Amino acid sequence: MDFNTVLFGIGKSTLEVFLVSWWIIVPLGLFFVWRDFWVWGLNRLWKLDIKWVLLEIKIPRNILKTPKAMENIFSALHAIYVTDPSFEDKYFKGSDLSWFTFELVGYAGGVHFYVRCPETHRNLVESVIYSEYPDAELHEAEDYVKLMPDTLPNDAYDLWGNDFILAKENVYPIKTYEFFEANVEEQRLDPIAAITEVMSRLKEGEAIWLQYLLKPVPDKWKAEGDEIRDKIMDRKKEKKPGWIEVIVGGFFEFLRNLTLAPAEYPVWSEAPKKDEKIKMLHLSPGEKNILEGVENKMSKLGYEAAIRFIYIDRQDSFTPANIAAVNGAFKQFSTQDMNGFKPITDTLTFITSRKLTYKSWFRKKRLNYRKRVIYELYKMRWFPIKSSILNTEELATVFHFPLVTVEAPLLRRLDTRKGEPPANLPI
Repeated sequence: MDFNTVLFGIGKSTLEVFLVSWWIIVPLGLFFVWRDFWVWGLNRLWKLDIKWVLLEIKIPRNILKTPKAMENIFSALHAIYVTDPSFEDKYFKGSDLSWFTFELVGYAGGVHFYVRCPETHRNLVESVIYSEYPDAELHEAEDYVKLMPDTLPNDAYDLWGNDFILAKENVYPIKTYEFFEANVEEQRLDPIAAITEVMSRLKEGEAIWLQYLLKPVPDKWKAEGDEIRDKIMDRKKEKKPGWIEVIVGGFFEFLRNLTLAPAEYPVWSEAPKKDEKIKMLHLSPGEKNILEGVENKMSKLGYEAAIRFIYIDRQDSFTPANIAAVNGAFKQFSTQDMNGFKPITDTLTFITSRKLTYKSWFRKKRLNYRKRVIYELYKMRWFPIKSSILNTEELATVFHFPLVTVEAPLLRRLDTRKGEPPANLPI
């Protein structure tokens, strides 16, 4: 019997089974498809029903606080997470975990800082920011995306866009702000300076938008870190025997000792002793560094996060150098042995122009579609198809208010300090 005959027989049998049971298989498969569309539709309606508020943050001129202050803000904002949506919330209301965005926006006229949150969380957001930066000012602002056309690209403007996520597993950390700090203030580096400097050099008609989408999540993501730590430490998980194995094993052990009792002293099994290797002594300096980085990341609160970058310019003066500058600024957070940022391929507004590959088919239409989608997602502040987990220290590294040493000329800083009214002021 040759292979083709066997393959034909298997195919025939499979078809016969399907013809008999299709009335069960097809409705069951369609149910799961319908369920996914149902949840997606309800979730979309739930998102559109949220009332949002956009707050512009005007920072004081002399910020001496390190990004540690911003880390405290993100730690406090994690209180937005209470519990995961219940079955009723998910399948009948479409609700999901609350999220918010911090946004860094650059025009020819200046560099702006924004935070967008549900109106129900406005008091919390304002309170935690004022607690760390009492000299800052927050006020409700009109959405800056309305300054641009409703649809991009168009005949006048073009855009570049992509979403950043982590290049490796979530538990590997990026290079955080502690790496850039120094004891002497003049030698202290600010990782956000590279981005604000690019924004300060934009010409009329250009815009750089950076959107940090953040959603507080529970600690389930740390299980992945435990596995990686145990792998580095060469720890093997011991499988505990089930109750059936314990009963059967004990019964046979009893029979053996009973049978051999006249000839030898009964021997009972003991719990296996752990023979762990002192792996830490044999780790290389690089492995120790990775282990400490993973442990440090897992010790702090986590957010589901994605960073969306959009560059807008006129069609006749589009400057790709600004795209390279922003992408290069995110490279400073990368290390070869741990983690860094990479763009999501499906949202990257680039499609190869090589004609000899199928990836270039319908290139112009596909590229235009990607640009319109990422522009709409930016305006709605919705998460991309993929995301990563960043802890509070990593978030404070990629988004914080620039130190006094940052000399970007168009940073919108407060020149005067707002004082508090006297306590006995008559009303």
